[in-house]
Amino acid sequence: RVPFLQAAGKNSSFNLLGLTEAELKEQFVRGDGPGGQATNKTNNCVVLKHVPSGIVVKCHQTRSVEQNRKIAREILQEKVDLFYKGEDSDVFKEKKASEKKKQEKKRRAKENLERKKHFKEMQQLDKK
Repeated sequence: RVPFLQAAGKNSSFNLLGLTEAELKEQFVRGDGPGGQATNKTNNCVVLKHVPSGIVVKCHQTRSVEQNRKIAREILQEKVDLFYKGEDSDVFKEKKASEKKKQEKKRRAKENLERKKHFKEMQQLDKK
């Protein structure tokens, strides 16, 4: 359920902007999605807003309010850092590196598939 920011919880190596509790507005609402009665009856979804930037994060990853509060703060901190620093942000650099790595892996897989295809064609020619 964490869009783009899968590095939540791994941000100890990042140099992120700090957040103060005075800048945050926190609400607890009912979550949505699968879970049935447990989801529909409990207010364990955390909605966190960074007032100066207007960025809002909604977190309902676990059943625990405390864990959701912690995760929401981590995600919000990364989003605020990205908002203010832009391309200089460690989060942005990490995302770009991840995309580049994914593209490279995809390219290698495609090359490998072509090699296998070529090898099978050569075997077919040898049998004839």
